[in-house]
Amino acid sequence: MTRLSLLDLAFFIAESEASPKHVAGLHIHRIPKGGGANFAKQLFEDFLAQTDVEPPFDQVIHFLSAGLMPSWSAAEAVNLTQHVFFHKLKAGANDREALYALTSQLHEPLLDRSRPLWAVHVIAGLWDKQFAVYYKMHHAVADGITMMRWGMASLRTTPDDLTVTPVWTFDHTHRGDRSRKKRLDQAVAGTVWKQLTANSKRAVGIGRLTAMLGLEAVKLTKNAIALPFKASGATPFTGNATPGRQFATAAVPMARIDAIRKVARATLNHVALTCLDGAMHRYLADEGIALDRPITIQMPVNLRPEGSPGEKAGGNKIGIILVDLSPPTDDAYVRLRNVGYSLRNVRAMIDSVSPEAVETYTILTGLLGQIAGMLKLADVVTPLGNTLVSNVPGPAAKLYLKGAELTEMHPVSTLPATHLLNITLFSYAGTLSFGFIATDALPNLARLAAYVDEEITALEKAVGIA
Repeated sequence: MTRLSLLDLAFFIAESEASPKHVAGLHIHRIPKGGGANFAKQLFEDFLAQTDVEPPFDQVIHFLSAGLMPSWSAAEAVNLTQHVFFHKLKAGANDREALYALTSQLHEPLLDRSRPLWAVHVIAGLWDKQFAVYYKMHHAVADGITMMRWGMASLRTTPDDLTVTPVWTFDHTHRGDRSRKKRLDQAVAGTVWKQLTANSKRAVGIGRLTAMLGLEAVKLTKNAIALPFKASGATPFTGNATPGRQFATAAVPMARIDAIRKVARATLNHVALTCLDGAMHRYLADEGIALDRPITIQMPVNLRPEGSPGEKAGGNKIGIILVDLSPPTDDAYVRLRNVGYSLRNVRAMIDSVSPEAVETYTILTGLLGQIAGMLKLADVVTPLGNTLVSNVPGPAAKLYLKGAELTEMHPVSTLPATHLLNITLFSYAGTLSFGFIATDALPNLARLAAYVDEEITALEKAVGIA
């Protein structure tokens, strides 16, 4: 058996029907020439024929074990009919809106903990001779970046390679993963405090991070990191999560973003978050809300060093930090500069402390948020942040599944118990996609997504390229 890390365990503790802890991806494919109307159904049957299920797709969670901590162990057998499903949309009700409505429905229910925690849905009958595949996995098994890497391994780089090797047929465990988990879990049998302070790097890092937050609190520094529970509670983005879901997307050609970056000497993150900031302010204005302070986002950061043994491992090695975007302004260029300033300072802070310290900070602040969620206080207490925004870098070249071109990739994330909106950025083949997942209590999510393109246009005008 393999024990969970404290961070992975937190996803189970925080899970509820209103706040399931799974992440997903929606892939839209174009049926290849000569593929025929039954192409997606045949792909589904090909999937069911791939019965060699490898770790972690064969792993079941056990909450009672000899070490007292929950553990993973291999299932005696994996019945693919309990994990792989087929749907077909009807003609006349098969447009993007219908696909997103089905995606929202599939994203609502909890995964069955008596089985390995994943599911794959093949969706046939889409517009323009397309089909989709919706992949869903519990966050305790993998974070979004890891899930993306696993998914890419099951696709092909050329349309003439028709080999079908579903994601569950690869062994995604590595020696680096096992050694990393051993390091993370060696203190779990003791107290939580022992795990949080088990090594000097963690302790020194926590001290440095605490000092930075203290200086920010007394206004001796600016934007080193946003302080918890300072975000405005007046937005509809926070509150007690409800079970229903809605999904929307926006897509921006990378060429437009690169043109802005070149002129403004900005990064992709600077441009994307500037557009999101403007879009959210437009949306709030529609709702009659004007903020007197910046929107605060919770932003996951990957804590696995590039090239490290655990870089491609499963589980979670992430931190979540708070970032203030721009003070309210109607000038898109000023907004870009404000966002860039904030992100550069936060990046410098992250680089100055150990990953263990950021991980501990994430656990502690997440615990406070979870208590608020469990007590249903999200509608009355000041939120930790206004929304979550993640950025998952994807492949630059086109990919294929049994010869079917992957035309779009959209992340579908999870919602904390205290938030009604989560946003994930994903880059693929020259396009940056914005994936918006929200409870059905948030008014008109599609309008928020539509404002992203308007903000890109506004930013182009502001920097003089439109």
